[in-house]
Amino acid sequence: MECDLGEVLIRRKTIQDRVRELAFDIGSAYGDRDLVLIGVLKGAVVFLSDLIRELPVSMATELDFLAVASYGTSTESSGVVRIIKDLDVDISGRNVMIVEDIVDTGLTLSYLVSILREREPAVLEVCSLLDKSARRKVNVDITFRGFEIPDEFVVGYGLDFSGKWRNLPEIYTLKRKD
Repeated sequence: MECDLGEVLIRRKTIQDRVRELAFDIGSAYGDRDLVLIGVLKGAVVFLSDLIRELPVSMATELDFLAVASYGTSTESSGVVRIIKDLDVDISGRNVMIVEDIVDTGLTLSYLVSILREREPAVLEVCSLLDKSARRKVNVDITFRGFEIPDEFVVGYGLDFSGKWRNLPEIYTLKRKD
């Protein structure tokens, strides 16, 4: 399937302002407690990079990454989640936050929460830039949410379609070529 960029859904300034607000909320919730931020590769890397720079300096943070695959080259999740890269740090007894670019069906996030809970963190929460709840197939708890978006496939600000458009500073809808 071939696609083109649609319209801008969320402008750069709006994203920056919301990331700053999320960082403030996280900082307020955690104070000076340690926090392990787990970015879900590759999509969350841009969001996570901006988010961590906005967190209070007094917060001791550690970064790690998980890489999963559930989309392939489609605009529909396959529902099958594969871990491509696992964590390098031990999260047992630690405050942990999964940082996601987008949650739609909830299947990937539900799977990640399940496997990370088995590692017995003290706290396990989720921060997602985008929430497409209209597509939810399983209930997931998103503690810190950036934006609720409509049921559109989106790209930009780290989100891609078949490896393209991660570099865009704004979030766009995708439209199919006829």
